[in-house]
Amino acid sequence: MLFNSAEFCLFFFPLVTGLYFVLPHKWRWLLLLGASCWFYMAFVPLFIAILAFTIGVDYFAGLAIERNEGSRRKFFLVASIIANVGVLAVFKYWDFLNGNLTSLFGSIGIEYHLPKLNEWTFFGFLPAGMVLPIGLSFHTFQSLSYTIEVYRKHQKAEHRFGVFALYVMFYPQLVAGPIERPANLLNQLNAQEGAGIRSHFNYDRVVWGLKQMLWGFFKKLVIADRCGFLVDQVYGHTGQYEGLSLLLATYLFAFQIYCDFSGYTDIALGAARVMGFDLMVNFRTPYRSASISEFWSRWHISLSSWFRDYLYIPLGGNRVVKWRWYYNLFIVFLVSGLWHGANWTYIIWGSIHGFYLILAAIFVPYWKTFDLATGLSKWPRIKRWANVLITFHLVLLAWVFFRANNVHDAFLVCERIFNTPWHFADLFKLYKALPTSLFEVTIALTAVFLLIDPVYDAWIKREHAWPTGWKGMAAFGALAVFILLFGYFGSTSFIYFQF
Repeated sequence: MLFNSAEFCLFFFPLVTGLYFVLPHKWRWLLLLGASCWFYMAFVPLFIAILAFTIGVDYFAGLAIERNEGSRRKFFLVASIIANVGVLAVFKYWDFLNGNLTSLFGSIGIEYHLPKLNEWTFFGFLPAGMVLPIGLSFHTFQSLSYTIEVYRKHQKAEHRFGVFALYVMFYPQLVAGPIERPANLLNQLNAQEGAGIRSHFNYDRVVWGLKQMLWGFFKKLVIADRCGFLVDQVYGHTGQYEGLSLLLATYLFAFQIYCDFSGYTDIALGAARVMGFDLMVNFRTPYRSASISEFWSRWHISLSSWFRDYLYIPLGGNRVVKWRWYYNLFIVFLVSGLWHGANWTYIIWGSIHGFYLILAAIFVPYWKTFDLATGLSKWPRIKRWANVLITFHLVLLAWVFFRANNVHDAFLVCERIFNTPWHFADLFKLYKALPTSLFEVTIALTAVFLLIDPVYDAWIKREHAWPTGWKGMAAFGALAVFILLFGYFGSTSFIYFQF
């Protein structure tokens, strides 16, 4: 079920939220679990079986880990990791690995053929034509964080199966995060008397949550979906456009993916907040970062912190010799690229960010010398904004590979942006290919968003000091008007659902 669908906005969310506050506390967890199952099954009902499998494995693994010590404890952790990663490998990476092996063996004259995933039938249990389960990487990582934390003795095992299932399936963040840790979400579910979630109706929280949802809808419907039309036109026909149109489309994709993903997150956080739950913040105006490392502390925070805690630090982090530190950085971002999708474009995208961080670490002493030689250290604001501008364009370059349909298209975009003359006639061709006024309105609304987003972030940082009184009514009333006037109500999917 899409957040931006009439089904969610007019029926699911009001009904579930209303029943949540009407029901006795002891039944609320059951309502949320049932609603989360309904929410997920609205996509492909059969895929609830995959969720049930991973939930069952990790629930019993958590209990076994808590009861045992030594090698048996590690055995159950490894079993949980293999089960979860195995599900990811089959449903997300089978076709990628199978296709590359077919090409490799074919190049040396060896016949190799195994069926693609959408050709499998499992003796009639699963139909041919399967697709990737929605949000598989998100709820798999969330479930894995539970068993790892229980193994590390940072979290007690959850003995109630239904509550653990709700932790994995909590509908606001089920399919696109944020990837919650048990110390946050599971402990909130357990902040109860008996089995009942004791969250009382709070007018301020409800209003705050609804405002955050409204901001998320604005980013998704008004900015992301409008930018998406232009981006899809150019990146879907890269051979037909030259440097200026490709550059514009790349800029707009940067804002499309940010508004699409952070818009989802705002809706998720707002929906949870209405019911009294606090999910982790996943974005902090990432395009205002002054370095790539700062960018990753502001972009998809739940994923970057997951890789930090469960991959980077176990590999040794930066507490090792330099070459090993560089290796650790590169491996983390290589895996991050692969997490996003079974495609060489994502692997290259992740590798680019890994190289950025390695080069930044290597050149630290040289940048200090450069600052002293140029006197930039005396002008901290100018220095920061120069670094913000450079960082944004480094991120932009990597986005080309993330968005391109294939590696060939990505290199073609880069080659045409950097090596072909920029002609306004090319922009006019793009203008003519789009629906009437879409080009101008998209550019204008994106400019409006760039002015508003830092203000919104400032409100959040001031301990959620949203504007009140007539200022608050005017601000969010204007957002509602923008959504009604300029929003695209075609129920387009969120970009990160595919991951």
